[in-house]
Amino acid sequence: MRTKIYHITSILILMILASCDFLDFDETSGLKTKEDMYKYFDTTESMLTHIYSFMPQGYAHFATTGNFTANQLAMRDCASDDGEFGAEAANIQNVNNGNWSSIKTFDDGWNLYEGIRAANNFIKEIAEVDFSRYVHDGNYNNWMKKLQYFEYEAKVLRAYYFFELARRYGDIVMPLQALNKEEANTIEKTPFNDVIRFIVSECNEAAENLPDSYSNEPGQQTGRITRGFAMAVKSKALLYAASELHNPTNDLELWKESAKAAHDIIETGLYKLDPKESANNIASSEVVLMRMNAETTNFELYNFPIRFTEGARTSNRIAYGNYPSQNLVDAFETVNGYKVTLEDIGWVSNDPEFDPQNPYINRDPRFYRTILANGMDFKESRIETFVGGKDNQSVTQGGSPTGYFLRKYLQESTSFDPYNPVSNKHHWVIYRYAETLLTYAESMIQAFGDVNYSDDTYKYSALWALNEVRKNAGMPIVSSLSKDEFLERLYNEWRVEFAFEDHRFWDVRRWKAADSTQRQLHGVIIEKQSDGSLNFYKNLYETRKWSDRMYLYPIPQSELYKNTNLNPQNSGW
Repeated sequence: MRTKIYHITSILILMILASCDFLDFDETSGLKTKEDMYKYFDTTESMLTHIYSFMPQGYAHFATTGNFTANQLAMRDCASDDGEFGAEAANIQNVNNGNWSSIKTFDDGWNLYEGIRAANNFIKEIAEVDFSRYVHDGNYNNWMKKLQYFEYEAKVLRAYYFFELARRYGDIVMPLQALNKEEANTIEKTPFNDVIRFIVSECNEAAENLPDSYSNEPGQQTGRITRGFAMAVKSKALLYAASELHNPTNDLELWKESAKAAHDIIETGLYKLDPKESANNIASSEVVLMRMNAETTNFELYNFPIRFTEGARTSNRIAYGNYPSQNLVDAFETVNGYKVTLEDIGWVSNDPEFDPQNPYINRDPRFYRTILANGMDFKESRIETFVGGKDNQSVTQGGSPTGYFLRKYLQESTSFDPYNPVSNKHHWVIYRYAETLLTYAESMIQAFGDVNYSDDTYKYSALWALNEVRKNAGMPIVSSLSKDEFLERLYNEWRVEFAFEDHRFWDVRRWKAADSTQRQLHGVIIEKQSDGSLNFYKNLYETRKWSDRMYLYPIPQSELYKNTNLNPQNSGW
């Protein structure tokens, strides 16, 4: 059984606690003291719920209502060659133009320490809770069944937050208990590889003590941390440890360890690939962990082509959308497995069935889940991005800077009709099984250099794992290739399978490929002729800056002022 989405059991308590300092409860505000919170099962569980609330996702405001800024609406893929955010002054543009620093930081990843602090407090307190006075309560036995998992859920969440910080900053401080101010301002950094070792250890312990699912547990709660997600966090951490950014000597043992962790997930048989879209799909058989958000129209408001928002997007936020690039479009093969690129001379493909007048027809099925392009049907209308078309405006008027609109995660039934508004829930995938297979494929080819290699320990080949993902997508399998050819296909598979799922930004960094991928962002300009034919022109929309210091984030200068032991600053910053 798979793990589904995270279910908030007490949203009122969550909203209250989210704004609190977990060392100092103000009794005059009407809140219980910290000690009181652990006297009762419901409030104890709400403290665990709070730790879950820090789980990061690729779009910050799926669930929040309020007065958003551009920085909160940009997806991290728009800081990669997969996309562009419409607003030129948004903070995310500083990553693209090189104008970010330890003072002008990119995202709020450092805030994950708040989640870690909450986890540390919880792990300490949960070891001492005593509900024996309720032994005659009818709920007592169910409480005890749930309570046995709480510590391990918190430990996996903490491990995942450490991973998120480590892939941003490399060496990080790793507090394992709640710190007072003096302690927090003197703690030293832990080397990246030691952080990974700790994550692996915590996840191994948790995997031995967590259930495969909660379908047979009290409350049948969905979205809680399972054995599968503990194994997934371990696998993800080991993949990053083996990748070139953190493994410059290409230690093959690290790749073997990564392959084994992925192999172990495959062997559980808990998950299987789903030919249907997993985004927003709580029934998907391949989802290991998903975060559910409340009903909202926020994502559609800023990412629908503007004519479908019925005037609801205010004038000062017209350009707050996320737009796929031509770079990404070129990554999607034809449905027959041939490469397609838009060159200065026009569309180029060796597929004999490719039609340059209809370049978006008969492409990889994942293309249609990710991108809205000219000629596609959407909300009982047809997208027109050609010059003079219904969706061809300037960026400041709601048009696309690249000639493409985002499709992934959009709920098409969302409506801004003031007489019949429709909102939807949006479920963000934290981890899904396709990632296990591509991790396995990458680790195996790097470890053994042979796409067909398998043995008694590693029962599947790299080629098998890659082709499983391709077959599930409705794409033809690839045959035996050299290591370099295989890696080229594999890296592209990572890109198209997980487009706009917060992977590309990180992948080009762990591969140390960003110097050759992040310098130019292209779009398309389409002109419609009097006879109805179309001319397609590759458009260099933006020249971007790259420096190798950007492989890691700078440690915020504000934190360096508070704790000099965070020095040295990451290289180049």
